[in-house]
This record gives sequence, C-alpha cells and structure tokens, in this order.
Amino acid sequence: MAGALVDPVRRFVEDLAPVVEGLGGRVAGVDARRLREDVAVEATTLVCAFIDADERHTDDELRALVEACGPHLPTSLARATPAALRAAGLVSGKRATLDAPSTLFELLLGADGREGTAHARTYYERAMDIAFAVAAVDLHPSREELETIERFRGRLLDAIADARPAPGATPAAATAGGPPAEDDEEVELPPERTIEDLLAELHALIGLDGVKREVQLLVDLAHVERLRRELDLPVVEQSRHLVFTGNPGTGKTTVARVLSQLYRTLGVVDKGHLVETDRSQLVAGFVGQTAIKVREVFDKADGGTLLVDEAYALVRGGGNDFGREAIDTIVKLVEDRRDALVVIVAGYPEEMAVFVEANPGLRSRFPKSIHFPDYTTDELLAIFTLMGEKHRYELSESARAATTAWFDAVPRERGFGNGRLARNLFETAVSRQASRLAKATAPVTEDVLVTLEPADLPAPGETL
Repeated sequence: MAGALVDPVRRFVEDLAPVVEGLGGRVAGVDARRLREDVAVEATTLVCAFIDADERHTDDELRALVEACGPHLPTSLARATPAALRAAGLVSGKRATLDAPSTLFELLLGADGREGTAHARTYYERAMDIAFAVAAVDLHPSREELETIERFRGRLLDAIADARPAPGATPAAATAGGPPAEDDEEVELPPERTIEDLLAELHALIGLDGVKREVQLLVDLAHVERLRRELDLPVVEQSRHLVFTGNPGTGKTTVARVLSQLYRTLGVVDKGHLVETDRSQLVAGFVGQTAIKVREVFDKADGGTLLVDEAYALVRGGGNDFGREAIDTIVKLVEDRRDALVVIVAGYPEEMAVFVEANPGLRSRFPKSIHFPDYTTDELLAIFTLMGEKHRYELSESARAATTAWFDAVPRERGFGNGRLARNLFETAVSRQASRLAKATAPVTEDVLVTLEPADLPAPGETL
C-alpha cells in the first residue's frame, strides 16, 4: 500500500519541474537548479495536506509519504518512521494549505495567461492524481477525505476558468434540470467524456446542491476504488444501487444520466447509457411473464444504468397482482448482475420507504438514498429564463415579477411539478404571446417578438 503514491509524486515532479525551471531561468537572481527541489516540496505539501484531511494520519499513509517523497528531497525524510513524523508534526495542520491555490499554482496560471500555455492544467491533473492516491492508501476513504478533494478540485478549476474562460456555453439541457427529452426506442450510447466535463455538467444544474455533493462523493469513491484495484490492493465491496426520492421534475433522470456516464469513464460500467422503465414495462398479467419482462429490461440496461420510476407502484395491487414477482426478480438480478449495471429506483419519499421494506433483499442492495428537494421560486425562475434563452425569448421586468408571483402562488405539496412546471409555464407564455401578437395592429418588431409581457402569463393561482 505504501507504494501507491510513488508514481503520482514522480509524475508531478517530472512534469512540472522543467516548466518551473524554464520560468525561473528568465528571472534574474533565481537559481533554476533549486527549483526542482521547490516542486518536490510542493508535491510533499500536497501529500501531507491530503493525509491531514481527516486528521487520522495512519501508518500506511505516513509510510507512503516517506516512500514517495523522500527520494525527491535532500533531507532525512526517506529514513523517517511514522512515529517520528507524528512527533515532528510534519503532517498536522497541513490541510489548511488547500484552502487557497498555492504560490506555485499561481505562478503557472500567470504564465498561462501571458504565453497561452496550459501549465496550470497540468498542475491540476497531477495534484488530483496525488489526492486520489492518498485516498486510495487506506482500505476505505473517509467522507472528510473525499470532501476535501472536491473542495480542492473546485478551487483549482474555478481559478483556471477565471483566468482563461472556456469557449462556448453549457448546453441548455444540462443547466435547466427538470425532465429531459424522451428516450428513443433504440439505445444510443453516449460518447465517452472526461470526468471534468461530466462534473461540470452536473454542477451546472440549477439548485440540487445536496444532490451534487452526494453524487460527487459516489464518483470520488469509485475513483479511489479503481486506483486500489490497479495497485492490486483490497477493495471494500459495496452496492452502487441507489434510491432517488423527491417530487416529479426535480432532475432525477438528468442526474442519473450524468452519473451513468461518470461511471463509464471510471470503468464501473461498460456503456454508460440510461434506460428508464416503470411498472407498466415490468409487470405482466400472466403467470411467468413478469420475470421475463424484467429480464428483458435488465438486458437492455446491461453495461449502463436502469432507472425504475415510481418503483413503489410495484408493491400495489391485490393477491393476484404480479408486482411482487417483479420485485423478487429485480432483487435476484441486482445481485446476479451487480458488476454489469447500476439500478436506481425512484419515487416519492414515503412510498419509497415502503418499497424498500417490501422485500428483505432490497434494503441491503439499495443502502443509499439521495433526496431531490423541490426547487425554490428563484430556481424555477432561473429554469424558465434558461428555456427562454434557448428559444430566443426574454422576460420584461414586469413579466419577471409576474412569473415570480405565479411560482410563489403554487402550493409546494405532493406532486409539485418543479422543472416540468417551469416548462409548462414557459410553453403557456409563448402560446399566449403568439395569440396576443396575432391580433396586434402595429408592426411587430424583433424586440416585441422576443419579449414576454405580463399579459402572456397567467394570474397568480390560475392553473395552466
């Protein structure tokens, strides 16, 4: 286990030392030969900081620090013991160094801005390699470690984005949340994408901060597990199947699709596609047919993610209902194919609690639940605005106030439509505007055509 850090630290030094030496060689009075040591110190600081993330400092972590960083430093670190490192306080308090980008990172970022290079991106990639390697040293990384990694990732990516904004806009489908377009009958595999690209899409979704944190932790844990397998280290086997709870239109399908693609990139699944299903596609009306239908759906989702919407509907019905047979078959297939696909069951919180208790095998196979809260009025307004931008519509100031008032008047209760509600209101406003402009006697300019006014919106409390 101690050797897990050797390659990440070596790559950090080998990739960044020549860059820093080149930059330092242009500055009068700077000894470029000493700069390689500075890069090694930076790598060591990163290792210490990530070890300190949960303040546990295990012997395995400290041995990994010595083996990986000792050869790159002109000190006695290579001969230090875990006890000596603790006594010296080498690691204690180092996690605070991750609270802001380092001087070295800022130096590389400045060079990128002047010369059009991407050295800060290299720093980010190599530093993340170190972060995950540290997390992989212990059998099971702590939540504190994974959360520290994500805060660090966010700080560096934000700094890179602020210095060199990426061209192009995020696709509207990725930012609006709510319901995606209907899937085609044939499964079309998405192109493989980078972790950073997919996480950017996840974090671009409006609201859902708690959901994003939980998904991020799942992804980071999968990343660490992959590293441990590559190093032939033991891995704690755990179920990846999930329960999503919440009202309709809260982005459950969108998040499931992104998570499936993230799992593909990390090698958890082979294809990364998402198959959606419900009771109507799982339950038959004759003995023996339900199990066949369930297997067919699992076959379609093989290598990706299966999302069972309103899964609680499977426990409804009388003694002649075959929903229970569907649940029994799901439990068996989830176990038999645990390495082939991820299954997510979704629905209202109370009903999903009943569903999980419907079969003794469900609780152990679906141990983790993620709740999708209702959108606030401000978030619904943001979704509405994004839909308008996509279709070249905008709200006048008075129409924005009318839209806010309409969202405020809708009761937040069971069945609240969330993203779907925002979409329905947008479509209603566009339709009303078309009717209004069709009766206009004055010429319709482009400004008039793209602007939604209060007259295009229903009154607060009025149904769509």
